[in-house]
Amino acid sequence: MEHTVLDSAIKGGTVVNEGHTFQADVGIEGDKIALVAPAGSLPAARSEIPAEGLLVLPGAIDIHFHVRAPSHPERGTFLTETQAAAAGGVTTVLEMPISSPCCARRAVLENRKALGEREAFVNFGLYGAPGLLDRDEILRMAEAGACGFKIFTHGIPPGREDEFLGLCLPDEQDMFTALELIRETGLLTSFHAENERLIRLFAGRIARTGRKDAAAFHQSRPPVIEAMSVSQLVVLCEAVNTHVHIAHVSAAWSLRILREAQGRGLPLTAETCPHYLLFTSADMDRHGPFALIKPPMRTPADRDALWRGLLEGTLVAVATDHSPFTLAEKERGLDDIWQAPIGAPGIEALVPFVMTEALTGRITLQDAVRFISAQPARLFKLYPRKGVVQPGADADLLLYDPREAGTIDSRRWFTKAKAIDRIYHGLPVRGRVHALLVNGSVVFADGQIVAKPGVGRFVRPAAP
Repeated sequence: MEHTVLDSAIKGGTVVNEGHTFQADVGIEGDKIALVAPAGSLPAARSEIPAEGLLVLPGAIDIHFHVRAPSHPERGTFLTETQAAAAGGVTTVLEMPISSPCCARRAVLENRKALGEREAFVNFGLYGAPGLLDRDEILRMAEAGACGFKIFTHGIPPGREDEFLGLCLPDEQDMFTALELIRETGLLTSFHAENERLIRLFAGRIARTGRKDAAAFHQSRPPVIEAMSVSQLVVLCEAVNTHVHIAHVSAAWSLRILREAQGRGLPLTAETCPHYLLFTSADMDRHGPFALIKPPMRTPADRDALWRGLLEGTLVAVATDHSPFTLAEKERGLDDIWQAPIGAPGIEALVPFVMTEALTGRITLQDAVRFISAQPARLFKLYPRKGVVQPGADADLLLYDPREAGTIDSRRWFTKAKAIDRIYHGLPVRGRVHALLVNGSVVFADGQIVAKPGVGRFVRPAAP
Protein backbone atom coordinates (compact mmCIF):
# COMPACT_ATOMS: atom_id res chain seq x y z
CA MET A 1 0.00 0.00 0.00
CA GLU A 2 1.35 3.42 -0.98
CA HIS A 3 1.55 6.12 1.67
CA THR A 4 2.13 9.46 -0.02
CA VAL A 5 1.53 11.78 2.94
CA LEU A 6 0.90 10.52 6.45
CA ASP A 7 -1.34 12.38 8.87
CA SER A 8 1.34 12.30 11.55
CA ALA A 9 4.69 10.72 12.31
CA ILE A 10 6.37 9.91 15.61
CA LYS A 11 10.09 10.16 14.91
CA GLY A 12 13.20 9.07 16.72
CA GLY A 13 11.69 6.96 19.50
CA THR A 14 12.26 3.47 20.81
CA VAL A 15 9.26 1.21 20.23
CA VAL A 16 8.51 -1.30 22.99
CA ASN A 17 6.16 -4.24 22.39
CA GLU A 18 5.79 -7.24 24.66
CA GLY A 19 8.27 -9.28 22.63
CA HIS A 20 10.60 -6.76 21.05
CA THR A 21 12.25 -3.37 21.64
CA PHE A 22 13.62 -1.51 18.64
CA GLN A 23 14.37 1.93 17.18
CA ALA A 24 11.66 2.98 14.73
CA ASP A 25 9.47 5.77 13.47
CA VAL A 26 5.69 5.32 13.61
CA GLY A 27 3.42 6.67 10.87
CA ILE A 28 -0.27 7.32 11.50
CA GLU A 29 -3.14 7.68 9.08
CA GLY A 30 -6.50 8.55 10.59
CA ASP A 31 -6.98 6.46 13.71
CA LYS A 32 -4.61 3.65 12.70
CA ILE A 33 -0.91 2.94 12.71
CA ALA A 34 0.02 2.85 9.05
CA LEU A 35 3.76 2.17 9.20
CA VAL A 36 6.45 1.19 11.68
CA ALA A 37 9.72 1.78 9.86
CA PRO A 38 13.43 2.33 10.40
CA ALA A 39 14.31 5.83 11.50
CA GLY A 40 14.22 8.33 8.68
CA SER A 41 12.38 6.10 6.20
CA LEU A 42 8.79 7.28 6.63
CA PRO A 43 7.05 9.28 3.91
CA ALA A 44 6.28 12.92 4.57
CA ALA A 45 3.69 13.70 7.25
CA ARG A 46 1.39 16.63 7.86
CA SER A 47 2.62 16.80 11.46
CA GLU A 48 5.60 15.36 13.27
CA ILE A 49 6.00 14.40 16.91
CA PRO A 50 9.67 14.32 17.95
CA ALA A 51 10.40 11.32 20.18
CA GLU A 52 14.19 11.27 20.58
CA GLY A 53 14.98 9.72 23.95
CA LEU A 54 11.37 8.61 24.43
CA LEU A 55 9.80 5.16 24.63
CA VAL A 56 6.87 4.56 22.29
CA LEU A 57 4.48 2.03 23.82
CA PRO A 58 0.99 0.75 23.13
CA GLY A 59 -1.33 2.70 25.43
CA ALA A 60 -2.14 1.12 28.76
CA ILE A 61 -5.49 -0.66 29.17
CA ASP A 62 -6.99 -0.56 32.65
CA ILE A 63 -9.38 -3.49 32.92
CA HIS A 64 -10.71 -2.56 36.38
CA PHE A 65 -11.99 1.01 36.62
CA HIS A 66 -14.83 2.70 38.52
CA VAL A 67 -16.46 5.99 37.55
CA ARG A 68 -20.04 5.04 38.55
CA ALA A 69 -21.42 7.69 36.15
CA PRO A 70 -24.03 9.04 35.91
CA SER A 71 -24.43 8.55 39.66
CA HIS A 72 -22.30 10.49 42.19
CA PRO A 73 -20.82 13.22 39.96
CA GLU A 74 -19.35 14.76 43.12
CA ARG A 75 -16.92 11.82 43.17
CA GLY A 76 -16.05 11.82 39.49
CA THR A 77 -17.48 11.68 35.98
CA PHE A 78 -16.49 10.17 32.67
CA LEU A 79 -15.05 13.58 31.85
CA THR A 80 -12.88 13.98 34.97
CA GLU A 81 -11.78 10.39 35.38
CA THR A 82 -10.90 9.80 31.73
CA GLN A 83 -8.86 13.00 31.83
CA ALA A 84 -7.04 11.34 34.71
CA ALA A 85 -6.61 8.18 32.64
CA ALA A 86 -5.11 10.17 29.76
CA ALA A 87 -2.73 12.00 32.07
CA GLY A 88 -1.71 8.63 33.46
CA GLY A 89 -0.89 7.07 30.08
CA VAL A 90 -4.02 4.94 29.82
CA THR A 91 -5.78 4.88 26.44
CA THR A 92 -8.60 2.45 27.30
CA VAL A 93 -10.54 1.88 30.52
CA LEU A 94 -13.03 -0.89 31.19
CA GLU A 95 -15.70 0.52 33.47
CA MET A 96 -17.31 -1.66 36.12
CA PRO A 97 -21.14 -1.86 36.35
CA ILE A 98 -21.59 -0.15 39.73
CA SER A 99 -23.93 2.76 39.06
CA SER A 100 -27.37 3.92 40.04
CA PRO A 101 -29.18 1.95 38.81
CA CYS A 102 -26.78 -0.97 38.50
CA CYS A 103 -25.76 -1.76 34.94
CA ALA A 104 -27.78 -4.99 34.87
CA ARG A 105 -29.97 -4.19 31.86
CA ARG A 106 -29.22 -3.22 28.28
CA ALA A 107 -31.05 0.11 28.65
CA VAL A 108 -28.73 1.14 31.49
CA LEU A 109 -25.66 0.03 29.54
CA GLU A 110 -26.80 2.01 26.49
CA ASN A 111 -27.35 5.13 28.61
CA ARG A 112 -23.88 4.84 30.11
CA LYS A 113 -22.40 4.23 26.67
CA ALA A 114 -24.01 7.42 25.33
CA LEU A 115 -22.71 9.42 28.30
CA GLY A 116 -19.20 8.08 27.83
CA GLU A 117 -19.25 8.85 24.12
CA ARG A 118 -20.03 12.49 24.94
CA GLU A 119 -17.50 12.92 27.73
CA ALA A 120 -14.63 10.43 27.43
CA PHE A 121 -11.07 11.50 26.65
CA VAL A 122 -9.94 7.88 26.26
CA ASN A 123 -11.58 4.75 24.91
CA PHE A 124 -13.89 2.89 27.25
CA GLY A 125 -15.68 -0.42 27.56
CA LEU A 126 -18.54 -1.36 29.88
CA TYR A 127 -19.10 -4.44 31.99
CA GLY A 128 -22.59 -5.73 32.53
CA ALA A 129 -24.02 -7.14 35.76
CA PRO A 130 -25.66 -10.56 35.27
CA GLY A 131 -27.12 -11.03 38.74
CA LEU A 132 -30.78 -10.62 37.78
CA LEU A 133 -30.26 -14.01 36.09
CA ASP A 134 -32.31 -12.78 33.15
CA ARG A 135 -31.06 -14.58 30.04
CA ASP A 136 -32.54 -12.05 27.64
CA GLU A 137 -30.93 -9.11 29.38
CA ILE A 138 -27.54 -10.85 29.51
CA LEU A 139 -27.68 -11.59 25.80
CA ARG A 140 -28.85 -8.04 25.04
CA MET A 141 -25.98 -6.51 27.01
CA ALA A 142 -23.53 -8.71 25.11
CA GLU A 143 -25.17 -7.70 21.83
CA ALA A 144 -24.84 -4.04 22.83
CA GLY A 145 -21.08 -4.50 23.23
CA ALA A 146 -20.48 -5.33 26.91
CA CYS A 147 -16.80 -6.16 27.37
CA GLY A 148 -17.62 -8.83 29.95
CA PHE A 149 -19.62 -9.36 33.13
CA LYS A 150 -18.88 -8.71 36.80
CA ILE A 151 -20.07 -10.53 39.92
CA PHE A 152 -19.38 -9.84 43.61
CA THR A 153 -19.50 -13.05 45.64
CA HIS A 154 -20.56 -11.22 48.80
CA GLY A 155 -23.87 -9.62 49.71
CA ILE A 156 -25.12 -6.16 48.76
CA PRO A 157 -23.45 -3.45 50.90
CA PRO A 158 -26.08 -1.90 53.21
CA GLY A 159 -27.49 1.33 51.82
CA ARG A 160 -26.21 0.70 48.31
CA GLU A 161 -28.97 -1.59 47.07
CA ASP A 162 -29.69 0.39 43.90
CA GLU A 163 -26.05 0.35 42.84
CA PHE A 164 -25.49 -3.35 43.52
CA LEU A 165 -28.81 -5.01 42.67
CA GLY A 166 -27.92 -7.52 39.97
CA LEU A 167 -24.23 -7.50 40.85
CA CYS A 168 -23.93 -9.44 44.12
CA LEU A 169 -24.46 -13.22 44.10
CA PRO A 170 -23.31 -14.76 47.39
CA ASP A 171 -25.05 -18.10 46.79
CA GLU A 172 -23.33 -20.82 44.76
CA GLN A 173 -26.45 -21.85 42.86
CA ASP A 174 -26.87 -18.31 41.57
CA MET A 175 -23.22 -18.05 40.55
CA PHE A 176 -23.56 -21.37 38.71
CA THR A 177 -26.69 -20.17 36.89
CA ALA A 178 -25.09 -16.85 35.95
CA LEU A 179 -22.04 -18.60 34.48
CA GLU A 180 -24.27 -20.90 32.44
CA LEU A 181 -26.07 -17.89 30.99
CA ILE A 182 -22.89 -15.91 30.34
CA ARG A 183 -21.28 -18.90 28.62
CA GLU A 184 -23.70 -18.33 25.72
CA THR A 185 -22.14 -14.91 25.09
CA GLY A 186 -18.53 -16.11 24.88
CA LEU A 187 -17.47 -13.32 27.26
CA LEU A 188 -15.53 -13.64 30.49
CA THR A 189 -16.91 -13.10 33.98
CA SER A 190 -14.78 -11.09 36.41
CA PHE A 191 -15.32 -11.94 40.08
CA HIS A 192 -14.74 -9.94 43.20
CA ALA A 193 -13.87 -13.00 45.25
CA GLU A 194 -14.70 -12.75 48.96
CA ASN A 195 -16.82 -15.36 50.74
CA GLU A 196 -19.94 -13.86 52.33
CA ARG A 197 -20.27 -16.32 55.20
CA LEU A 198 -16.67 -15.87 56.27
CA ILE A 199 -17.00 -12.09 55.99
CA ARG A 200 -19.88 -12.31 58.46
CA LEU A 201 -17.90 -14.59 60.76
CA PHE A 202 -14.78 -12.43 61.01
CA ALA A 203 -16.58 -9.07 60.87
CA GLY A 204 -18.85 -10.26 63.65
CA ARG A 205 -15.88 -11.19 65.81
CA ILE A 206 -14.32 -7.76 65.32
CA ALA A 207 -17.64 -6.00 65.89
CA ARG A 208 -17.99 -7.63 69.29
CA THR A 209 -14.73 -6.01 70.37
CA GLY A 210 -16.04 -2.53 69.55
CA ARG A 211 -12.86 -1.63 67.67
CA LYS A 212 -13.00 1.19 65.11
CA ASP A 213 -9.32 1.49 64.14
CA ALA A 214 -7.93 0.83 60.65
CA ALA A 215 -6.28 -2.44 61.69
CA ALA A 216 -9.70 -3.75 62.68
CA PHE A 217 -10.76 -3.68 59.04
CA HIS A 218 -7.90 -5.67 57.58
CA GLN A 219 -8.10 -8.11 60.49
CA SER A 220 -11.78 -8.62 59.65
CA ARG A 221 -10.82 -9.65 56.07
CA PRO A 222 -8.11 -12.36 56.47
CA PRO A 223 -6.80 -14.19 53.37
CA VAL A 224 -9.07 -17.20 53.94
CA ILE A 225 -12.05 -15.06 52.86
CA GLU A 226 -10.54 -14.54 49.41
CA ALA A 227 -9.06 -18.03 49.16
CA MET A 228 -12.36 -19.74 49.99
CA SER A 229 -14.15 -17.75 47.31
CA VAL A 230 -11.43 -18.48 44.74
CA SER A 231 -11.70 -22.20 45.56
CA GLN A 232 -15.45 -22.12 44.92
CA LEU A 233 -14.94 -20.30 41.65
CA VAL A 234 -12.39 -22.87 40.49
CA VAL A 235 -15.00 -25.59 40.98
CA LEU A 236 -17.66 -23.56 39.19
CA CYS A 237 -15.27 -22.75 36.35
CA GLU A 238 -14.56 -26.44 35.85
CA ALA A 239 -18.21 -27.44 36.11
CA VAL A 240 -19.54 -24.84 33.66
CA ASN A 241 -16.42 -24.68 31.47
CA THR A 242 -16.48 -20.95 30.84
CA HIS A 243 -13.91 -18.18 31.33
CA VAL A 244 -13.66 -17.06 34.96
CA HIS A 245 -11.44 -14.11 35.81
CA ILE A 246 -10.48 -13.24 39.38
CA ALA A 247 -10.19 -9.52 40.05
CA HIS A 248 -7.64 -7.84 42.34
CA VAL A 249 -5.93 -10.92 43.80
CA SER A 250 -4.30 -9.94 47.08
CA ALA A 251 -3.01 -13.09 48.81
CA ALA A 252 -0.45 -15.85 48.30
CA TRP A 253 -3.03 -18.44 49.37
CA SER A 254 -5.30 -17.50 46.47
CA LEU A 255 -2.34 -17.68 44.09
CA ARG A 256 -1.59 -21.27 45.07
CA ILE A 257 -5.17 -22.26 44.30
CA LEU A 258 -5.11 -20.45 40.96
CA ARG A 259 -1.77 -21.93 39.96
CA GLU A 260 -3.01 -25.48 40.52
CA ALA A 261 -6.25 -24.88 38.62
CA GLN A 262 -4.51 -23.26 35.68
CA GLY A 263 -2.11 -26.18 35.60
CA ARG A 264 -5.11 -28.41 34.88
CA GLY A 265 -5.99 -26.27 31.90
CA LEU A 266 -9.07 -24.51 33.27
CA PRO A 267 -10.17 -21.28 31.53
CA LEU A 268 -9.17 -19.23 34.56
CA THR A 269 -7.26 -15.93 34.65
CA ALA A 270 -6.50 -13.33 37.29
CA GLU A 271 -5.20 -9.81 37.84
CA THR A 272 -3.67 -7.87 40.70
CA CYS A 273 -3.30 -4.14 41.45
CA PRO A 274 -0.44 -1.72 42.13
CA HIS A 275 -1.48 -1.25 45.76
CA TYR A 276 -1.02 -4.98 46.48
CA LEU A 277 2.38 -4.98 44.73
CA LEU A 278 3.58 -1.89 46.61
CA PHE A 279 1.97 -1.68 50.03
CA THR A 280 1.07 -3.78 53.05
CA SER A 281 -1.35 -3.67 55.95
CA ALA A 282 1.13 -1.39 57.71
CA ASP A 283 0.30 1.27 55.13
CA MET A 284 -3.39 0.96 55.97
CA ASP A 285 -2.56 1.34 59.63
CA ARG A 286 -0.72 4.55 58.75
CA HIS A 287 -3.23 6.06 56.29
CA GLY A 288 -6.46 4.77 57.79
CA PRO A 289 -9.58 5.35 55.66
CA PHE A 290 -7.50 6.67 52.75
CA ALA A 291 -6.04 3.18 52.33
CA LEU A 292 -9.34 1.39 52.93
CA ILE A 293 -9.55 -1.06 50.03
CA LYS A 294 -11.06 -4.51 49.70
CA PRO A 295 -9.60 -7.03 49.70
CA PRO A 296 -7.18 -5.27 52.04
CA MET A 297 -3.45 -4.88 51.53
CA ARG A 298 -1.66 -7.74 53.23
CA THR A 299 1.80 -8.88 54.35
CA PRO A 300 5.21 -8.42 52.71
CA ALA A 301 5.16 -12.17 51.96
CA ASP A 302 1.88 -11.81 50.09
CA ARG A 303 3.28 -8.84 48.18
CA ASP A 304 6.35 -10.82 47.13
CA ALA A 305 4.20 -13.77 46.08
CA LEU A 306 2.12 -11.53 43.82
CA TRP A 307 5.25 -10.40 41.99
CA ARG A 308 6.20 -14.04 41.46
CA GLY A 309 2.66 -14.74 40.27
CA LEU A 310 2.97 -12.04 37.62
CA LEU A 311 6.35 -13.18 36.37
CA GLU A 312 5.32 -16.84 36.18
CA GLY A 313 2.02 -16.05 34.43
CA THR A 314 -0.50 -17.01 37.11
CA LEU A 315 -1.51 -13.36 37.12
CA VAL A 316 -1.85 -11.85 33.65
CA ALA A 317 -2.53 -8.16 34.24
CA VAL A 318 -2.04 -5.21 36.57
CA ALA A 319 -5.22 -3.12 36.92
CA THR A 320 -6.02 -0.16 39.15
CA ASP A 321 -9.46 -0.70 40.75
CA HIS A 322 -9.60 3.12 40.54
CA SER A 323 -12.41 4.19 42.91
CA PRO A 324 -12.99 7.92 43.49
CA PHE A 325 -14.72 9.31 46.58
CA THR A 326 -14.93 12.74 48.19
CA LEU A 327 -12.69 13.95 50.98
CA ALA A 328 -15.69 14.34 53.30
CA GLU A 329 -16.70 10.73 52.70
CA LYS A 330 -13.24 9.42 53.53
CA GLU A 331 -12.80 11.66 56.57
CA ARG A 332 -15.82 10.01 58.18
CA GLY A 333 -13.52 7.05 58.78
CA LEU A 334 -10.83 8.90 60.70
CA ASP A 335 -12.44 8.10 64.05
CA ASP A 336 -14.47 5.08 62.95
CA ILE A 337 -13.07 3.05 60.04
CA TRP A 338 -16.46 1.42 59.42
CA GLN A 339 -17.95 4.78 58.38
CA ALA A 340 -15.62 5.32 55.40
CA PRO A 341 -16.34 4.10 51.85
CA ILE A 342 -14.06 1.44 50.42
CA GLY A 343 -11.77 2.32 47.52
CA ALA A 344 -9.05 4.74 46.39
CA PRO A 345 -7.96 6.51 43.20
CA GLY A 346 -5.01 5.11 41.28
CA ILE A 347 -5.39 5.52 37.52
CA GLU A 348 -2.61 8.13 37.37
CA ALA A 349 -0.18 5.89 39.26
CA LEU A 350 -0.47 2.73 37.13
CA VAL A 351 1.93 3.55 34.29
CA PRO A 352 4.56 5.43 36.35
CA PHE A 353 4.61 2.58 38.88
CA VAL A 354 4.94 -0.25 36.34
CA MET A 355 7.46 1.66 34.23
CA THR A 356 9.53 2.44 37.31
CA GLU A 357 9.68 -1.27 38.12
CA ALA A 358 10.87 -1.88 34.55
CA LEU A 359 13.42 0.92 34.48
CA THR A 360 14.90 -0.12 37.83
CA GLY A 361 15.20 -3.79 36.87
CA ARG A 362 12.53 -5.76 38.72
CA ILE A 363 10.82 -6.49 35.39
CA THR A 364 11.68 -5.71 31.77
CA LEU A 365 10.15 -3.02 29.59
CA GLN A 366 8.57 -5.82 27.57
CA ASP A 367 7.07 -7.23 30.77
CA ALA A 368 5.60 -3.81 31.50
CA VAL A 369 3.86 -3.72 28.11
CA ARG A 370 2.64 -7.27 28.61
CA PHE A 371 1.08 -6.59 32.04
CA ILE A 372 -0.65 -3.28 31.29
CA SER A 373 -1.41 -3.46 27.58
CA ALA A 374 -0.93 -6.63 25.54
CA GLN A 375 -2.42 -9.19 27.92
CA PRO A 376 -5.32 -6.94 28.97
CA ALA A 377 -6.10 -6.52 25.25
CA ARG A 378 -6.06 -10.29 24.71
CA LEU A 379 -8.27 -10.97 27.72
CA PHE A 380 -11.03 -8.78 26.33
CA LYS A 381 -10.64 -9.69 22.64
CA LEU A 382 -9.19 -6.31 21.74
CA TYR A 383 -5.84 -7.64 20.47
CA PRO A 384 -4.27 -6.90 17.96
CA ARG A 385 -6.42 -3.81 17.49
CA LYS A 386 -4.92 -2.65 20.76
CA GLY A 387 -1.98 -3.70 22.91
CA VAL A 388 0.70 -3.58 20.21
CA VAL A 389 2.57 -1.05 18.06
CA GLN A 390 2.29 -2.44 14.55
CA PRO A 391 0.68 -1.51 11.22
CA GLY A 392 -3.09 -1.87 11.30
CA ALA A 393 -3.40 -1.46 15.06
CA ASP A 394 -5.30 1.44 16.57
CA ALA A 395 -3.11 4.51 17.05
CA ASP A 396 -3.41 4.40 20.84
CA LEU A 397 0.13 5.30 21.79
CA LEU A 398 2.01 6.30 24.93
CA LEU A 399 5.19 8.34 24.73
CA TYR A 400 7.11 7.86 27.95
CA ASP A 401 10.21 9.81 28.97
CA PRO A 402 12.43 7.46 31.02
CA ARG A 403 15.11 9.98 31.83
CA GLU A 404 13.68 11.89 34.77
CA ALA A 405 13.59 10.70 38.37
CA GLY A 406 11.06 12.17 40.77
CA THR A 407 8.11 11.42 43.00
CA ILE A 408 4.36 11.23 42.46
CA ASP A 409 2.65 14.48 43.40
CA SER A 410 -1.01 13.52 43.55
CA ARG A 411 -1.94 17.13 44.31
CA ARG A 412 -1.44 17.68 40.58
CA TRP A 413 -3.55 14.73 39.47
CA PHE A 414 -6.55 15.22 37.19
CA THR A 415 -8.91 12.88 39.03
CA LYS A 416 -11.67 14.60 40.97
CA ALA A 417 -10.62 12.42 43.90
CA LYS A 418 -7.04 13.66 44.13
CA ALA A 419 -7.64 15.02 47.63
CA ILE A 420 -8.11 11.52 49.02
CA ASP A 421 -4.87 10.02 47.74
CA ARG A 422 -2.43 9.22 50.49
CA ILE A 423 -0.82 5.95 49.45
CA TYR A 424 0.79 7.09 46.17
CA HIS A 425 1.73 10.66 47.06
CA GLY A 426 5.51 10.91 47.39
CA LEU A 427 6.19 7.52 45.76
CA PRO A 428 9.58 7.59 43.95
CA VAL A 429 9.22 7.05 40.20
CA ARG A 430 11.44 6.94 37.14
CA GLY A 431 10.22 8.81 34.10
CA ARG A 432 6.90 10.41 33.22
CA VAL A 433 4.12 10.33 30.67
CA HIS A 434 5.27 12.74 27.96
CA ALA A 435 2.30 12.45 25.59
CA LEU A 436 -0.67 10.23 24.80
CA LEU A 437 -2.43 9.58 21.51
CA VAL A 438 -5.94 8.12 21.41
CA ASN A 439 -7.28 7.02 18.03
CA GLY A 440 -4.50 8.98 16.36
CA SER A 441 -5.21 12.27 18.17
CA VAL A 442 -2.92 13.81 20.79
CA VAL A 443 -4.97 13.97 23.98
CA PHE A 444 -2.29 14.69 26.58
CA ALA A 445 1.02 16.50 26.10
CA ASP A 446 3.48 18.22 28.43
CA GLY A 447 1.24 17.98 31.45
CA GLN A 448 -1.97 19.22 29.82
CA ILE A 449 -5.12 17.79 28.28
CA VAL A 450 -5.10 19.10 24.71
CA ALA A 451 -8.19 17.44 23.22
CA LYS A 452 -11.92 17.86 23.59
CA PRO A 453 -14.35 15.48 25.33
CA GLY A 454 -15.65 12.72 23.11
CA VAL A 455 -12.34 11.80 21.47
CA GLY A 456 -12.56 8.48 23.30
CA ARG A 457 -14.66 5.73 21.72
CA PHE A 458 -16.74 2.87 23.00
CA VAL A 459 -14.85 -0.41 22.51
CA ARG A 460 -16.39 -3.86 22.20
CA PRO A 461 -14.77 -7.28 22.04
CA ALA A 462 -14.05 -8.73 18.63
CA ALA A 463 -16.63 -11.20 17.35
CA PRO A 464 -15.71 -14.87 17.91
